[in-house]
Amino acid sequence: MPTQRLGLFGGTFDPPHNGHLMVAQEAVDRLSLDRLVFLVAGIPPHKVGEVSSPPEIRMEMTRAAIAGNPAFHVSDVELSRQGPSYTVDTLRQFRTEYPDADLFFLLGSDQLAEFHEWQDPPGIAALATLVAVGREGLEPTEIGPIQLVPGENLDFMYLSTVRTDISSTEIRSRVRDGRSINYLVPEDVRRIIETHRLYRSIS
Repeated sequence: MPTQRLGLFGGTFDPPHNGHLMVAQEAVDRLSLDRLVFLVAGIPPHKVGEVSSPPEIRMEMTRAAIAGNPAFHVSDVELSRQGPSYTVDTLRQFRTEYPDADLFFLLGSDQLAEFHEWQDPPGIAALATLVAVGREGLEPTEIGPIQLVPGENLDFMYLSTVRTDISSTEIRSRVRDGRSINYLVPEDVRRIIETHRLYRSIS
């Protein structure tokens, strides 16, 4: 029986947008993944105080965003954990649940430059193949070598994707300013944002 190839894509998804979906589909296609799991972060250590929406609404939006794609799944493993969401803890849990699977952890090429500041970087690298996601046309050599210990470069795969300038920050700003977010997020996500009146200025 072939080894299962499982992709893990973490984020606050506040909100999930079409850029996230494009990256996820590219990962499924290029890495031949059997499944890609969206990991909705609970309390990201680097974004304490910055997450706008309650976790249950971010889960609702993410489920709505991925609906209809059989390769996409969503997990609340980080939401159910007390305290900050550390990637190494999540990977340990997935490794326990899927001991024979090949795990691929997606992170932005900008995040890779800060990877040495994460909780237990060597542990993360030992548990899953790191996949640095960058814009189309960016070469892996432009990222530069990452060293966890002197003289030893971090191994990672590089995945170039079609460039998109969509960001969750921009979407929140557009909603706050009363501008349209049509075609930036899936329609069902836009409806949830409208229903819960997310990201609006309090006045």
